[in-house]
Amino acid sequence: MAASPSSAPASATPAPSVTPSPSASPSARPGRPGQTKPGLLPPVVNHGPRTGDLVALTFDADMTDSMLAQLKSGRVKSYANVRIIEMLEHDKIPATFFLTGKWVQRYPELTERLARNPRFELANHTYGHQAFTADCYTLPRIPAAAMTEDVAKTFKIIERYGGRQTRYFRFPGLCHDRAALRAMSPLGLTVVDGDVVSGDPFATDWRPIVNAVLKKVKPGSVIILHVTEANARFTDEALPHILKGLAERGLKPATLSEVLAG
Repeated sequence: MAASPSSAPASATPAPSVTPSPSASPSARPGRPGQTKPGLLPPVVNHGPRTGDLVALTFDADMTDSMLAQLKSGRVKSYANVRIIEMLEHDKIPATFFLTGKWVQRYPELTERLARNPRFELANHTYGHQAFTADCYTLPRIPAAAMTEDVAKTFKIIERYGGRQTRYFRFPGLCHDRAALRAMSPLGLTVVDGDVVSGDPFATDWRPIVNAVLKKVKPGSVIILHVTEANARFTDEALPHILKGLAERGLKPATLSEVLAG
């Protein structure tokens, strides 16, 4: 992956906490977390209520064609940081994973492992981590006509694994505009950005990752991290320090659906 999806560019649509439409609220409809009424412009969520003590740890699992080529050539060993998953499992920490379809297809056994854990939620991060707007870092752009099917296909790929399925969706690079949101309207989903950007992709040390999270985190925060080992090499080192800092602030990790529900 040649671009960092850790923050939204200026061209991305500003995301309010929750789009102020009761009929489109993720918590207002039955079914899977994040499910909304198809045909409406999907709500865009940055964080949950600022009350209580819960925060959401979310991990993006990117996979592009160039990343697959790196794996095939042997230049990269892994885009799956198993140490992160082991830590979360060992400490019984809830988390939500935004999976690309190509990551799932590359790591089916690890996807099964995520789905088996009752503390983990599974969410959608597109099929091949292409850009849904122009100038989204250096990500190749997906054709507008292919946007809806790309995300629909990814839901189908993830759903085969069972577990705690959601209708949450995150755009690559957090890059979206009104046209991209309209393309999502048939799918009945909730777009999730996040208010705490860790900056872990391509970080050269674990300390800035920890500082970025703990400086901004508040009750209801949605923290953006990555599980793509080669592109986020220090996330596993940062995670214990993040968890310790959250505990010192009286904050507890929870699934995204629990945090958004308040």
